[in-house]
Amino acid sequence: MSYGQHSPVSNALAADARSLNSLKMQAGQKTPAAIQEAAKQFESLFMRELIKSMREATMKSGLMDSPGGDLGADLLDQQFAVQMSGQPGGLSDLIAQQLSRQMGAPESTKTNAGIMPVQAPTSALSRATSVAAYGAPVSKPTTSQSSFVHQHSEAAARIEKASGLPASYMLGQAGHETGWGKHEIKSKDGTPSFNLFGIKAGSSWTGKVAEVTTTEYVNGVAKKSVAKFRAYDSYEDSFRDYARLITKTPRYAQASTQTGSVQAFASSLQKAGYATDPDYAAKLSRAINTTQRLQRAQA
Repeated sequence: MSYGQHSPVSNALAADARSLNSLKMQAGQKTPAAIQEAAKQFESLFMRELIKSMREATMKSGLMDSPGGDLGADLLDQQFAVQMSGQPGGLSDLIAQQLSRQMGAPESTKTNAGIMPVQAPTSALSRATSVAAYGAPVSKPTTSQSSFVHQHSEAAARIEKASGLPASYMLGQAGHETGWGKHEIKSKDGTPSFNLFGIKAGSSWTGKVAEVTTTEYVNGVAKKSVAKFRAYDSYEDSFRDYARLITKTPRYAQASTQTGSVQAFASSLQKAGYATDPDYAAKLSRAINTTQRLQRAQA
């Protein structure tokens, strides 16, 4: 079974706990593959309940207080639970290990992505936290968000035609990186750098630079540091350089192919190390979704 795919039992389990009977039969085979599949289903159930609990405890709003809204939220929870289950280093690896010990079966650390050591389940739990945030009730776009999208829409549209990257993705990321234009990077003399994406000036950069204090996350801890960022002659140059970085750099090759899904694109950028913020993917997804709502309203 390839990474990201799930068997019919997997999908049924995410929606119906009665499928546990089929799950027990699978685990009873005592083969490493059957135990791994059973562990993945248990993780799916756990993730669904975890996301549902977090949504009800922290994200409940009047916007979805209806039978239809509740059903939609529940279906979204199920989908996220299925997508998160069985990933390398997740909770299913530890469940499979424990099941193997209890049943006297050979232990295996084989996952859908190959052979790897069993890791702590914290990555799975952090994924649940971030994905739950994706489903948070949306709020009305602010005036600054609307103004930012309106200001840069034409430049983003031109770069979309040249690069293939959706304008809404670029606008959303530029908005997130700059606080929707409130915190743009400036040079020491106060002149704008026109850097909308927080792209740093590495050793290969030969253009202008802006040196500012920034926040980086080291082992999950926020720390202040001074860094050099690229500076441009216009905002359109910033969009163009960003598009070149994402589509031409091997590091972001995976992200450039994930433009069909906001969540997949944002997650790919975070995995590639675009930012050190552990919640970057969830924040970026919300910013892009906000941009898309504004684009529909402005159309």
